[in-house]
Amino acid sequence: MTKLSVNINKIATLRNARGGNIPDLLKDATDIQSYGGQGITIHPRPDERHIRYQDARDLKTVVTTEFNIEGNPIPEFVDLVLDIKPDQVTLVPDAVDAITSNAGWDTSEHASFLTEVVGEFKRNGIRTSIFMEPVPLLIEKAAKTGTDRIELYTESYAVEYAKGNKGEARKYAEAARTAAESGLGVNAGHDLNLDNLNFFVSQVPGVLEVSIGHALISEALYFGLENVIGMYLQKLVQ
Repeated sequence: MTKLSVNINKIATLRNARGGNIPDLLKDATDIQSYGGQGITIHPRPDERHIRYQDARDLKTVVTTEFNIEGNPIPEFVDLVLDIKPDQVTLVPDAVDAITSNAGWDTSEHASFLTEVVGEFKRNGIRTSIFMEPVPLLIEKAAKTGTDRIELYTESYAVEYAKGNKGEARKYAEAARTAAESGLGVNAGHDLNLDNLNFFVSQVPGVLEVSIGHALISEALYFGLENVIGMYLQKLVQ
């Protein structure tokens, strides 16, 4: 069965917009796991606009499922991951000013760098995953870096699915089969949601984990707003 890892970056964004500690990131991570979430994912960026480096250290004390830290392996990020030693690190080629992840690694161009970084993390007992687009040749090259897994970047699938084109899933199924043949585990994430998730995992073989944040937190607002508004109205009854 595919595991659900919940990316809590958006919770940190909301906290940072107001200052203080509401919402409480550590409480939310604890609650998510108690509700059945099978992992917590964070993606600290150098400007700390959502997850702060200290958040990553604090979360280590409350994550009892699987802790996945995503990010561009700049020196500060590498040091953070080696200090915390999460269950998994996912390498993402973000530009410093990127709003969100928008491309996978070119594992041909960056083969030497990725091999070095993957080796360092694996020597420290950290499972390593590389954020990838569904390109079989690049996935084969990813395997040569020594990585344990890849994470399929699902934007093109999500965009096409929303248009009614379910055939895009075939490209991801082929990528997953290539990964399996190359000895790699397969994760997926970035643009999966309640509408497109079930079809994706039914068509793409062997997905071990999905990491979902923006959509999940947005959907939690939609499905929870009615209940919370009702609770507030009850407080106003004299």
